[in-house]
Amino acid sequence: MGYSMYSSAFNLATRNLRSLSTQTRRIHTSIRVFTDTSPETASTSKLDGDSQERWLFIDSVFPIRLGIWDLRHYIGILREENLLERLHERLEAVKTHDFHIRELQPYQKDGGVFVRFTYTARDHQSALETLQTDLQLEATKHGGLPSWSGLNYCNIWLVKGEPFLEDMYRYPSGIVHVSFQGPDVPEEALYSLFRPCGRIYNITAPTPVPAGTHRSSDVLFHRVRSATVARNTIHGYTFSDGGGTTRLRTVYQRPIQAHAIRDWLTSHPRIVLPIIFFLLGTLTYTIFDPIRVLSVEGKMLNWFDYREYKLYKWLRVNALDRFSLTSLAREDASPQGDIWKERKDAESAVRSYLSDLPSTVAFVHGPQGSGKSRMLEAIIRDTGRKSLVIDCAELNKATSDTRLVSALAQQTGYRPIFTFLNSVNNMVDVATVGLIGQKAGFKSSLEDQLKQILEVTGTALKKVNHSLRTSAQRAVKAAQQAEAQQAEEARTRARIRAGTWHDPRLDCIAGNGIISELGVGDELLESYDDGFTSFDAMEKYEVNSSGGGEKTSEELARQQRRNVEDMQAVGTLPIVVIKNYATRGGVYKEELLSVLAHWAASLAENQIAHVIVVSDNRENAKLLARALPSKPLNSIALYDADAPTALSFVRRRLHDAGITSDLTPAQKKAIERLGGRTSDLERLIHKVCSGRCIEEAVEDIIASGIGELRKKAFGGDIDDAKSLLWSREQAWTMLKQLARKAELPYYEVLLDASFKGDELPLRAMEHAEIISISTQHGRPSTIRPGKPVFKYVFERLVNDPVFQATQDIALNEKLISSAESTVRTCESELSTLQGLSKAEPSFWWFRRRATSERKEYLLKKMRYAQTKIQTLEKRNVELKRVLTKGV
Repeated sequence: MGYSMYSSAFNLATRNLRSLSTQTRRIHTSIRVFTDTSPETASTSKLDGDSQERWLFIDSVFPIRLGIWDLRHYIGILREENLLERLHERLEAVKTHDFHIRELQPYQKDGGVFVRFTYTARDHQSALETLQTDLQLEATKHGGLPSWSGLNYCNIWLVKGEPFLEDMYRYPSGIVHVSFQGPDVPEEALYSLFRPCGRIYNITAPTPVPAGTHRSSDVLFHRVRSATVARNTIHGYTFSDGGGTTRLRTVYQRPIQAHAIRDWLTSHPRIVLPIIFFLLGTLTYTIFDPIRVLSVEGKMLNWFDYREYKLYKWLRVNALDRFSLTSLAREDASPQGDIWKERKDAESAVRSYLSDLPSTVAFVHGPQGSGKSRMLEAIIRDTGRKSLVIDCAELNKATSDTRLVSALAQQTGYRPIFTFLNSVNNMVDVATVGLIGQKAGFKSSLEDQLKQILEVTGTALKKVNHSLRTSAQRAVKAAQQAEAQQAEEARTRARIRAGTWHDPRLDCIAGNGIISELGVGDELLESYDDGFTSFDAMEKYEVNSSGGGEKTSEELARQQRRNVEDMQAVGTLPIVVIKNYATRGGVYKEELLSVLAHWAASLAENQIAHVIVVSDNRENAKLLARALPSKPLNSIALYDADAPTALSFVRRRLHDAGITSDLTPAQKKAIERLGGRTSDLERLIHKVCSGRCIEEAVEDIIASGIGELRKKAFGGDIDDAKSLLWSREQAWTMLKQLARKAELPYYEVLLDASFKGDELPLRAMEHAEIISISTQHGRPSTIRPGKPVFKYVFERLVNDPVFQATQDIALNEKLISSAESTVRTCESELSTLQGLSKAEPSFWWFRRRATSERKEYLLKKMRYAQTKIQTLEKRNVELKRVLTKGV
């Protein structure tokens, strides 16, 4: 059956190809014949006697091919032989005027068939009309002529001109271009000639043409079928008029001219641009967003990290590690260990937050270098949870929208990203303003682009959670099945030892029916040794004796299952860590932090992930608090270690490095000068391990802090000082006071003459880590040095005679200028009061005038300012002597 099917298909294809070859030969033959035939005898050939030869055109036998893309003509090729045979049978049935078919020539491009026939008549015009009518009646009698679609709606047309069969790429259209080889044909004559073929929309008038070319008109038909009939029946027709003879040549004219679509699109921007924007957005959401979600999910689950592949791990263990000369032992990420007591509370708070479903954001804050990042890395590594880290410090380095978006996409794994489209969209928006008077909306704002990346990341986090939970449930189910199998095996072994287990496979050996009872063999159903009862009886007795024990065990199992599911729900949640939140610098700082705050709040509220925000200052939690208005932040603080803990830490790390000597009192005192900042203690240990003694290492750290603080607080030069958010005089005032005291009252400093109640310089110095501001009951309370070692750095700077003289002179000049302004103001007001005192009446000799009291107040104030000016100027003279000596 299969062979015959393939054989039939092969024969059909061969026959179709043969037919196509025959058609091609016919076309070329007809072209050759019509070329050699004179125009006068092409359409009507005289035979012997009254016999004549003419052509008919039958339309819609085959599908009209509208272009090279139209594949319907293959249906006509497959059905050509059958259609021509049926058509020949229908037409041969007519015998009017000795009608006889000489040839059928299919013309599939125009969907018709040319019929060459002969007839005998004296009155040719009436004979042709009679023939056409009889042929149409014969076709109607049989339900129409056969066609490719089976609808049988073909019509028979008498060819008035010459058949022109060609195989060029001139496909039918609704416009027929008529060229005049002779005088112009009137529009009325053209209409009368072409109207029988079908409904006409319009006929264009002939236009002036270059010399040597024919004038022409275009006939626009309602249907393409009508145009094909007109083109094949009227081509080569000779029109005679009193003015001369004109030969008509027809050809199809394409309705869509070159660049018509482009011209329409450019001329309708209000319609086109919104459609293009909608299509691009649809393309992004339907194609690229799923790919981006998959990319972020792969980054979270380490799909693209070769170090997580089993082959790499096997090679690392069995090959690379064995040939490695260095130890690859992991350094403890939490170096403080058990002795770092100040970190225990913070670590336990973080672990407590991660052990429950999230309802708010955890805000971990503490001074820079206090070990926040190390603590979180150790906790995440111990829990084995998947984490996503976003570092705001790297994002704030971006100098443009494109770089910021690219940096965030790189940290989240958001791929692919087309950053070059931002500039293109901006140009399109600028262009549309001139075209339609408003922006097209192609360019998205920075906030929208950041939100889009974070929304895709949130979707990926949901999928990561679902994937991890499914894997955990599968593992728990497998463990439960393994446990049940082990229990069943233990039960079977117990029955075997008791002799009460029956192997059903022995029944097949023992036989069927009564004989099958022998399958029990020597196995005992009960054992009487030492009063042993069967295992089933023991289980039954325990269940009966416990009464409701079965129900209790089911409840316990259900409760245990719920506990396991709750633990899975928490343990499979990913962790999102936002580091260096509200770090200094960055052009897009506020916009970026606001978007991150709202995204973190949505993750926590929807229980998609645990969110931990790490910052150097508690004040940076304000944006997070605004994003979570109904829930308080889980604030976790890290502080510097106290002196005993810092000494224990240094002693232990030096012991681990092979330095076992005890610390002398001088060394302990030097270490205490560094305080409990982790970064400074790490630098000390590194210098000591490099061969420096503890005193020298501490001195070196203080010396480097002096240079760092000078540049940070006072600027390297005048240009750097202008970019600071505080003045040099304010920084010097703060350094002098903190060098004498360990801490200062916040509002007392704020009322100093250098600050005049302005909090901005203090906040700016806090962000620069020159000082640290602690709060009490939600308000600023005290001011301390930014790092413990800064106390001694402040002392060194204050005790530097040259630097102190320079800064004091600058500060005194500012104060002198302020005092002189006060004196001038008092002088001006006193001169005004001098005129007012004469006009002020006095009724009682003992009653003081208001002007007199005001004069006394201004005189005292002016005296105090003048005394201050003299004192400061005298002090400046002494300071200048110090600068002269250069000590």
